[in-house]
Amino acid sequence: MQEAAFIHPLADCQSPHIGNGSRVWQFCVVLAHAVIGRNCNISSHCFIENDVQLGDNVTVKCGVYLWDGLRVEDDVFIGPNVTFTNDKHPHSKVYPDAFLSTTIKAGAALGAGAVILPGLTIGRNAVIGAGAVVTHDVPDNGLVYGDAARLRLRQP
Repeated sequence: MQEAAFIHPLADCQSPHIGNGSRVWQFCVVLAHAVIGRNCNISSHCFIENDVQLGDNVTVKCGVYLWDGLRVEDDVFIGPNVTFTNDKHPHSKVYPDAFLSTTIKAGAALGAGAVILPGLTIGRNAVIGAGAVVTHDVPDNGLVYGDAARLRLRQP
């Protein structure tokens, strides 16, 4: 029998849906409807919204915010300060009817500081390089890296 989940006393974990053997460290906020699988590690200074589902054996390193619409399958590594988005056209106090869904397939690894735009699928066992800006789906076993930003118009 696997041990119960560990919730650090300095975490604000409102969800009862934390799998056995998982650990939620200090200064994390996990909202009430979030689902975290078994044997996951949620490092310090993370935020997990309501409509987020994490599979088993997922590692989320420090400084990661998981927004509504994110689905993470088993055995995924999310490096420190990876940034997820869920709205292609965000504006203050303007909310879409539904947020775009992003899926990270089993075994994927996302390097530190990568930015994942909304509505994408990262394939099984794909690797996202540190600092990458991911603007398109990544196939199974794919390796992507680099920054998609380019100077389009120079202002005087």
